[in-house]
Amino acid sequence: MIQVRKAADRGHANHGWLDTYHTFSFASYQDRKHVHFRSLRVMNEDRVAPGGGFGTHPHNDMEIVTYVLEGALEHKDSMGNGEVLRPGEFQRMSAGTGITHSEFNPSSDEPVHLYQIWLFPDQKGLTPSYEQKRFPDEELQNKLRVVASPDAEQGALAIHQDAKIFLSKLDAGSSVEYPITESRHAWLQVLRGNVTLNGQPLDTSDGAAVSDETVLKIEAGDSAEIMLFDLA
Repeated sequence: MIQVRKAADRGHANHGWLDTYHTFSFASYQDRKHVHFRSLRVMNEDRVAPGGGFGTHPHNDMEIVTYVLEGALEHKDSMGNGEVLRPGEFQRMSAGTGITHSEFNPSSDEPVHLYQIWLFPDQKGLTPSYEQKRFPDEELQNKLRVVASPDAEQGALAIHQDAKIFLSKLDAGSSVEYPITESRHAWLQVLRGNVTLNGQPLDTSDGAAVSDETVLKIEAGDSAEIMLFDLA
């Protein structure tokens, strides 16, 4: 079963400095039909204006993954980390017992386009931690590259949840397949371009929840970039 979450149906808010879309209930957008999918709690697509950003604020007991598509995002946190994420880079924060952090667009003329993703952790009260990584394009091209997993396989980010995140960049007309183990679920997010998922068309920023399927076949129409979640 594939349930499509069309981009246009997401929650939306434009604060001037932030243009944001919410796949699941978040902040002022509350939808009882779309609160989370399995352990996937937040899928926000954000565009932050030059000089804009999220001031220092707290989190606890959440796995937070950020991926930058365009522009740059400056990060600071209470663990002493101070980094700039650039296109193609991932950040993973385990909020655990509690962290404060800020995220800003350091550019004076270029917006930053990013996805912020939250997953419920598999346990509460973890020690807060931080990672930042980029994966070579050749490992992403026309293949599914694991970028986050519980055991940090193949140099992936380490997340505290029974879940795996994959990234792929697909040439026009190319395809990838992913088998789903019995009792597992999946979420596909189209970051750029358009694809079909087991024959179901999906455009840029569309998502799809998958249950009771044995294999996923993802075919690109135009060139595309996708993020796939394997979830308990």
